[in-house]
Amino acid sequence: MTEVRGTVINIHYHGATVRLEDGTLAAVSGAELAENRPAYVASLQRRTPLTLALDGRGRHPLVALPRTFHVEATEPALPLSDQAFEARMDEYLKSTHEWAPPDRPPPAERHFIRKKRRARIFEARNTST
Repeated sequence: MTEVRGTVINIHYHGATVRLEDGTLAAVSGAELAENRPAYVASLQRRTPLTLALDGRGRHPLVALPRTFHVEATEPALPLSDQAFEARMDEYLKSTHEWAPPDRPPPAERHFIRKKRRARIFEARNTST
């Protein structure tokens, strides 16, 4: 990776476009833009160049802000699941099965049947005669 300077000329949904000092265009990935959006927006608004790291290995050149420091996680990682909460949710969901009348479809199916009926009504309104 080489260090270059460039100005952001466009920010879009999939990232950004940067014009390098030599006149070539380079792309900024969406993830990089999301991580450092304020710097890229400031460069676009003020037309000020940024110092970027150029990755020219692929078909199209990619740029990113150089990583100058490394942040270490100081807090322990959160657990991905809480067993006590999961057990309480299971109990609750099992108890709701008793609420549904046995002679009718389950509540979720009834909900989707109503939605399908309403969709047909709206589709009928939009058809031209």
